[in-house]
Amino acid sequence: MVTDSYPSIDWLVVSVTPAGSNVTGWQRDTLLAVAEVVVLAVILVMALLGNGLVLVVLLRRRLHHNPLHQFMLNLCLADLVVALFQVLPQLVWDAKGRFPGPDFVCRLVKYLQVLGMFASSYMIVAMTVDRHYAICCPLQAHRSGATQRWNTFILLAWGLSLLLSLPQVFIFSRSEVAPGVYECWGHFAESWGLKAYVTWMTLAVFILPVLVITVCQVRIFKEIHNNLYLKSERRLSPTSLPPSRRDSQRGGGGGGGGSRGRSSLSLYVSAAMSKTVRMTLVIVLVYSLCWAPFFSVQLWAAWDPDPPQNGAVFTLLMLLASLNSCTNPWIYSAFSSSVSPELRLLLLCRAHTPRRSSLPNDSTATHTSNS
Repeated sequence: MVTDSYPSIDWLVVSVTPAGSNVTGWQRDTLLAVAEVVVLAVILVMALLGNGLVLVVLLRRRLHHNPLHQFMLNLCLADLVVALFQVLPQLVWDAKGRFPGPDFVCRLVKYLQVLGMFASSYMIVAMTVDRHYAICCPLQAHRSGATQRWNTFILLAWGLSLLLSLPQVFIFSRSEVAPGVYECWGHFAESWGLKAYVTWMTLAVFILPVLVITVCQVRIFKEIHNNLYLKSERRLSPTSLPPSRRDSQRGGGGGGGGSRGRSSLSLYVSAAMSKTVRMTLVIVLVYSLCWAPFFSVQLWAAWDPDPPQNGAVFTLLMLLASLNSCTNPWIYSAFSSSVSPELRLLLLCRAHTPRRSSLPNDSTATHTSNS
């Protein structure tokens, strides 16, 4: 039986040091440990505050049945799982220096830490795929029904997350690493098991989701470009209209006002869809920036026989991943014209007042696109 672990950072995917290394001979850097605790405490407060506030606003608007709001509600829940069951246990772990719990707690914590990673990643994938389906295949999306579609995507994201996190329960256990010293260590029966598992986790949580999201985003941008810009050019070009329509435009017929109104509404809905896609793109970019260093370090530590795992840069790159759970709610608030005003009222402790507007907000705009 091969036991692999990080003495300094025992969280998320697996902790790794080369087999046969002297675990008990490792000395903890006190200053670095304090820095870890401070960084994790800040991340925990930011994640709980941001996701908690946005979750309250989204629950208030639950009766609107806006699919985008439902995706963001579940993304907030996934990020709260990260904060409560990934960041918080790691904070306690780092503060004490050793894992402070029995075998059951060790396995449960390791399971929930990876569950948050999967859920956050797959909820972004589900949201992007739903946008792709609604914008690139509107007829099929309308036929299948928006509610049934996004419910399926959300349930699938949570189901896969719960299932794919299960190996953690069997890999990790509370083990005696020295006489009378117990830790939550990962065990592999074969020497190649660690490399295979870390590589699989990198593919499943990061690389494959990013590839799926990239393909969907490229197709969405092409579709929006074709519908928004090319149609606008044809509408503005007199030669693209039949002679009767050209004469009507020159004469300023009575039907022109209704046509212009429909065109304005169509442009507004297209702009709203474009805004939704930009928001999703920003979420994906921030996700990639936060998680790419973490998985790079994980792969480095798993495949390099002598990684610099106790260095400050190495450690801080590992902690950077949790920042993603702090950013998602504020990104959503910045792009949502319906959530941001209510969030401001909530922060100012003021009562909600219904907003009147002649134009649809982002909620109705996304419904128009069956999204």
